[in-house]
Amino acid sequence: MISFKEARRQVLEQVAPIQEREAVSPVHGLGRVLSNPIPAPANVPNHDNSAMDGYAVAFSDLHPEQQTTFEVVADLPAGDIITDPLQPGQAIRIMTGAPIPPNCDCVVMQEVVNRNNDYITIPGGQQQYQHIRKAGEDISIGDEVLPAGRRLKPADLGLLTSLGISELSVLRRPVVALLSSGNEVIEAGNSIKPGQVYDSNRTSLHTALNALGVDVLDLGVVKDNRNEIERALHRGGEEADAIISSGGVSVGDYDLIKEVLMEWGNIHFWKVAMKPGKPQAYGKLGRALFFGLPGNPVSSLTVFLTIVRPALIRLMGALDEQPQILNVRFKGKFKKKHSRMNFVRGIVHFDATGPWVETTGAQGSGILTSLSKANAFIVMPEELTNINDGDMVKVQLIQYD
Repeated sequence: MISFKEARRQVLEQVAPIQEREAVSPVHGLGRVLSNPIPAPANVPNHDNSAMDGYAVAFSDLHPEQQTTFEVVADLPAGDIITDPLQPGQAIRIMTGAPIPPNCDCVVMQEVVNRNNDYITIPGGQQQYQHIRKAGEDISIGDEVLPAGRRLKPADLGLLTSLGISELSVLRRPVVALLSSGNEVIEAGNSIKPGQVYDSNRTSLHTALNALGVDVLDLGVVKDNRNEIERALHRGGEEADAIISSGGVSVGDYDLIKEVLMEWGNIHFWKVAMKPGKPQAYGKLGRALFFGLPGNPVSSLTVFLTIVRPALIRLMGALDEQPQILNVRFKGKFKKKHSRMNFVRGIVHFDATGPWVETTGAQGSGILTSLSKANAFIVMPEELTNINDGDMVKVQLIQYD
């Protein structure tokens, strides 16, 4: 049995990022991974423009201390332009985002201006270039806007569109084969008999994979039959980049997945010093990475979130994403009896006293409600056995997307 940190390190070490590329439009780019950095093809903004509603004038026309009177000769809404140079003593009514007219280098906010028909008075104390957004102030031509390996978010895609980019080069989505194993596992919708369980693992893992942005090859429920297991795993090894199974990796008589993997592929290690989720298996089958997860629902999803998800992010070709860790105050008491790394399901609260965390209650590996309620794991290192009320603890926020 190896430590959690060593298991995570070895799993990540085995992952080679996907290299194949394809083109998508920004509107279909959510969650996709950029294959190359994006340089800015234009300045943003692409022209000097007004940062607010007001009046554009030449700063040299303003008295530094006393009020100055101007004639308003035009209105300039956003989207329009004025090409004729402003004459001395003239002002232009300008709206937010409108291009700065020739000879203007000061915008005076409308709240401090007094207007009488076509004339305005502007108080002293104005500054040159005030309330003007310069061309390239946000992004200059040639700047790297987004790096290769970026998993694209809505704001990224809006940014790229603002630069006039209509096509992106992204890496191919990984294909992940998913299966559940066990004679006791049945599909929801069927009548359940004593000793049977509904296949919650495949639903949890399938939707977690969807949230991450990979393509899922659903191999269904595979019974404890060596031929069925071989067929499912061989298909996954031929058609997918990774295989995820739940169940069949402990020490029971019917845990055949591990046996098939050892015969037809290779296995790097199994058993990790963590709770929940000690029974695990990792290896390779055909061209596919293999992730064998425990059969207990909480164990399966916890191992996915803490070990498998980071590996899949690397497989996608994305930049490594560090876990979101907080140090917060613990409310309650908790004790563990073992020396494994423990991921206690918890709820982080934010209130006027600052952030604090409590457990979600009973922590059994079959109690899926404990993970459904959680927004974080309370991370208890191997050497830590007790947490008392008021202790500062490390929590890892739960991330799916």
